[in-house]
Amino acid sequence: CTGYQRIIDAIETAEEHWQNKDTNISGPPRRKEFFGEKYGFSREFKPKEDGVGSSAHRYRGIEMALGEKPYIADMEEENMLHGALLLSKYPRAKVLKIDVSEAEKACGVSKVLTASDIPGKRFIGHIIPDWPVFVAEGEIIRYVGDVLAMVVADSMLHARAALEKIHIDYEVLKPIDNPIQALETDAVKIHEKGNLLGHTFFGRGNVDQALNSSRYVISQQFQTQRIEHAFMEVESSLAVPNENGIHVYSQGQGVHEDQRQIAEVLGLSTEEVIVELVTNGGAFGGKEDLTCQAQTAVAAYLLQKPVKTVLTREQSMLMHVKRHPMTMNYEVAADKDGKLTAVRMKLIADTGAYASVGAKVVERAAGHCCGPYYVPNVDVDAKAVYTNNPVCGAMRGFGVNQTSFAIETCLNLIAQKMRNDGIEIDDFDIRERNILKDGQRFATGQKMTPTVVGMQKCLDAVRDVYKNSKMPTGIACGIKNTGIGNGLEDTGRVLIKILEDEKIEILTGFTEMGQGLFTILSQVVSELTDIPLSKMDVRSISYPKTKCGMTTASRATALDSMAAKKAAEKLALALETKTLQELVGQEFHGEYITNFTVKPGTPIDNPVTHLTFSYAVQVALLDEEGNLKKMIAAHDVGKVMNPMACAGQIEGGIHMGLGHTLSESFPSTKGVPDSLKMRDLQIIKARDTPEVEVIFVEVPEDIGGFGSKGVGEIGLVPTAGAVAGAFYQFDGKPRFTLPLLRKE
Repeated sequence: CTGYQRIIDAIETAEEHWQNKDTNISGPPRRKEFFGEKYGFSREFKPKEDGVGSSAHRYRGIEMALGEKPYIADMEEENMLHGALLLSKYPRAKVLKIDVSEAEKACGVSKVLTASDIPGKRFIGHIIPDWPVFVAEGEIIRYVGDVLAMVVADSMLHARAALEKIHIDYEVLKPIDNPIQALETDAVKIHEKGNLLGHTFFGRGNVDQALNSSRYVISQQFQTQRIEHAFMEVESSLAVPNENGIHVYSQGQGVHEDQRQIAEVLGLSTEEVIVELVTNGGAFGGKEDLTCQAQTAVAAYLLQKPVKTVLTREQSMLMHVKRHPMTMNYEVAADKDGKLTAVRMKLIADTGAYASVGAKVVERAAGHCCGPYYVPNVDVDAKAVYTNNPVCGAMRGFGVNQTSFAIETCLNLIAQKMRNDGIEIDDFDIRERNILKDGQRFATGQKMTPTVVGMQKCLDAVRDVYKNSKMPTGIACGIKNTGIGNGLEDTGRVLIKILEDEKIEILTGFTEMGQGLFTILSQVVSELTDIPLSKMDVRSISYPKTKCGMTTASRATALDSMAAKKAAEKLALALETKTLQELVGQEFHGEYITNFTVKPGTPIDNPVTHLTFSYAVQVALLDEEGNLKKMIAAHDVGKVMNPMACAGQIEGGIHMGLGHTLSESFPSTKGVPDSLKMRDLQIIKARDTPEVEVIFVEVPEDIGGFGSKGVGEIGLVPTAGAVAGAFYQFDGKPRFTLPLLRKE
């Protein structure tokens, strides 16, 4: 999550201590000024040690750095078997026959599973259960990540070798690889209900009238690409049967959602299935959907032995979802002063073969299509379309990155038209002129609250940097929801258990996947109880009292810190009259539920589509040759709960955003990925990553614990717009397609 900058800092700090023969490495961080101190800004309060707002050390960070904390691939159980999955060779084909007889006789094989072995429901999915655990004989394969069979053997080597002995007879069919063609009336239906997965549309005002009467109008098509998450740890799962049902170890992004789907596949109640998070080696949205967990659970349940499955890197890249490629047609109008008057946006997203959360990604992209700007007349039409391409779903930014790139570029084009007319205005000015103010309406119609001032404060933080720059400089603003919203419930639940030896256990249902959630929860409890962090264990497990949704939508810190606060306040009250030792065995529960949002387009006067928003302004500075030299990022994420961790999120987000902007792609031809090699993803290397400077603006928001808001995704929302703007300033050529060409 944190990119390269913190890693390089740690290596350089360790090297200095090594050279000085100093074994005490618990001093202050290498860089610790994150509140614009060099520009004359300062933080308004001083946190207590290890409490909320401090840069407390990462929970179990030393163990992880030393390789002492196991991942699922490291785990062993007595009499454990190993699973391996057989994936389709084709993106669209009819399965005529699956012959497993030779594989069943292979060395070390205990069982070969196919669709007929599923004891419960065979289709899974967060919202729409359209994704088969196994494709059955007689059915149609929809993408190259479809699972046909699973070998269970006494070793991973034997299981994978036996896959070669499974023989599949296919009737190869022509794939649909273009979402526009998929919408044609005579197109083959990928799913029975048709190829339109989701359709979001809403509007207000009179867009046609505004377009006809406005001084400046931009009409432009934008195109973004499919990209891969490239998390370090491939997907894996370990399932262990017991007398009560089954215990599944997962590194997914939601233990409760995994629990629900696995229980349905097994035909069990959720009480009979426990899902526990194991150290997660990165996710970025790519581990929201099940990959091998359900098949592994079925194997363990049927054989009544522990089964572990670890995907290969190639299987991982085939199976899990990608970022949506989108085609966006924008019409944007402004008056003679550069004030926006209208936005019309039509969007088509290739969501691939299965639903995942594709409809919600497009809904989010549509809702954020105007960026953090006030637009009185809006007309939005956005579609998520099934194809036989790789499945697309959640990825850091959740669709907002794509529309942000488009609207930010449109603002630059309007500003240039105004300059061509002799009006003195720069790209900073046009943004400041249009940002949302208290009481104005977001694109979806939601009225902004006073905390929207965070947007102005972010602009103020970079004003001098932008205005005084002598080199080509781009600027972009960003807005990103905290919480899923859009009519869905957002919930945080935390359970504190009192253990022996004055230790406590903090249980949650959200996933720690590198963002620092476990650290934040321990800080919240320490803040209110004064219990040292060293006395705390934190786990994510699917108990009823920790039930929440997926770790997504930049919501875990805001929701769970509020739930942890409620639980810790109860514990603090108990500690007024008793010691921790006297409280051994007791539990303190905190619950925080928000359910007041509505879907975009809901016909009410004051729709609230999201709990709240985070804001950002990023500035991209080039050198004399047009190379990206530095990124400066001013971010309002509410109360900064842990400055070091939060800065790492922004730095890592910008690195991922730069990859999306400049180089990364995951292309496919007729539904088949062109390459499954990591080096071909064109991820930006450490040596090519520019300097990143973070400036935090704190505007606390009551929605989150201690005033916190989301930070996990906002770091890469404005990045493409800022870099594209810098290149435009460098050579006068606007760019409308990602990844960008640095020079033409």
